[in-house]
Amino acid sequence: MQPLVLYDIVSKLPGNNWSSNPAKPRFVLSYKDLPFVTLWVEYSDIPIAMKAIGAKPNKRPDGSDVYTVPVLSDPNTGALITDSLEIASYLDKTYPEKLVFPNNSEPLIRAFDSAISSLLRPAVKFIYARCTEILSPASAEFFTKARSVYVPLPWDVSRDTDWELLEKGYNTLYEWYQKTDGKWIMGDTFSHADIIVACDLLWYKRVLEEDEWARVSSWNGGKWAKVLADVEKECKLA
Repeated sequence: MQPLVLYDIVSKLPGNNWSSNPAKPRFVLSYKDLPFVTLWVEYSDIPIAMKAIGAKPNKRPDGSDVYTVPVLSDPNTGALITDSLEIASYLDKTYPEKLVFPNNSEPLIRAFDSAISSLLRPAVKFIYARCTEILSPASAEFFTKARSVYVPLPWDVSRDTDWELLEKGYNTLYEWYQKTDGKWIMGDTFSHADIIVACDLLWYKRVLEEDEWARVSSWNGGKWAKVLADVEKECKLA
């Protein structure tokens, strides 16, 4: 079997990885024990690089095209897939040995993904500001232009409010977890829902200052550091 190719975003951080969306297929690939390599792309070069390989663009809210990563290339089938959810769906259908959408849960997990985005997006301004600090100058400028379409500037002027919103969001998520009897969203069954939660937490851990990540880790009795550690272990990334 030839290794699959995952396109991710380069950064100044050791190991490069930082962004939550490309992290999701990396977790899925590792969970499924599939061989893969990572090709690192500058954020500012994403449109050129993805057009060059023939990747399909996503759509902005206004209907216009936008090129994004993650993108997964599978030389074993010739498939080229854009978007973390579409990649997970493809991998389950093509390599079904260890499903991340078990028990026909894909529609519900897609809804869960939208719910998580709606819950946490109001609080991401100061995290976006941190992201610009770990990118090259050209990529930081491109990132700011691209993300400000969805989250208007300025990003670093209401930090206390943003922290309150983030903690409120995780308090709600904690309540959701209390509805299950196991350690996973689906009880004792691991799924892509757990990967979604963990990859947002990984994003914070990678881009925030150490004391800021410690603050997130302390919420809800240390729940979120444990969720990230559990998912990393399950996906053999610990």
